[in-house]
Amino acid sequence: MAWPFLSEAAFSMSRMVTRQINDITTWLLEADPAIRWQVLRDLTDARAEEVAAERAQVARTGWGKRLLDLQAGGQWAGGACFPSRDWRPSESVVGDPDAQPWTATLPTLRLLRDFGVDPTDPEVRTAIDGVRERSKWEYNDAPFFEGEVEPCINGGAVTLGGYFGENVDGIVERLVGEQLEDGGWNCEAENGSTRSSFHSTICVLEGLLEHERAGGSIPVAAVRQRGEEYLLSRGLFRRASTGDVVDPDFLTFSFPVQWHFDVLRGLDYFRSVGGSPDPRLSEAVELVRTKQRPDGTWLLENTHPGLVWFELEDGDGSPSRWNTLRALRVLHWYDAAQDG
Repeated sequence: MAWPFLSEAAFSMSRMVTRQINDITTWLLEADPAIRWQVLRDLTDARAEEVAAERAQVARTGWGKRLLDLQAGGQWAGGACFPSRDWRPSESVVGDPDAQPWTATLPTLRLLRDFGVDPTDPEVRTAIDGVRERSKWEYNDAPFFEGEVEPCINGGAVTLGGYFGENVDGIVERLVGEQLEDGGWNCEAENGSTRSSFHSTICVLEGLLEHERAGGSIPVAAVRQRGEEYLLSRGLFRRASTGDVVDPDFLTFSFPVQWHFDVLRGLDYFRSVGGSPDPRLSEAVELVRTKQRPDGTWLLENTHPGLVWFELEDGDGSPSRWNTLRALRVLHWYDAAQDG
């Protein structure tokens, strides 16, 4: 029997939506622990103990354990940002060998963070100790958690330092001093560029937020908010000068994102900041809505070419658990604020 305040049509639609949500949640929970624990935390009413127990599995089974087991000599693929010259991929490594490889220490640790691996797990601590003691940047031979020169790389190092509990104050100070007049950052600034890059800016913002949440000693809130304004004033994907779309790739969703910006990455960042969504995010949010398929999923659209340790999904054009999880939690955050 329908609820008395709903028409039969509305009640049927409500049941259909509920069934679809349940189906999508079930599909997401059939994945690796790296996805499952985040689904429990972000999309269900699971108890905190259940979420924590599932998260603990990330370092012990599945993708997380596979990545941890691939570390050798304190690094992955023998390098910090790029594999060493004498590194030879095993047969399990897949992807385009002629594009930028994603198997070295920086992209691998980024992926472990995306998985939400517990930073306090003993195996994780051993891995991070190895990175601190033995991994050095190709550019300047500096220790990993002291950074190098490019803001997008240094932003990644700060993100990882904050997440894994390492001191990255020196990199943070550098990034604060490198903020451009328009509020963002650009890896080409050392070559004379005075205009910011979406790619560099999102990498730095993620790092500053992680540093702030880790209780870092350098105050960065004002700097971070200026960087956020750079993205917000452009609606996450439009040129400030003309309103045109900056890059069509910004409108396609990838995972792992590597150093690349796209609308879903930008929205997931603002979701992680929390609070009420800025009204200037509305167009980007509606773009996310339009990309949901009739079955409730989002596709993997723009895999960044290069070697990876192993595939996480079935390739571009296929339903993506990662993009579906990230899109749903963005929409939950945004819609909850509108309903409130």
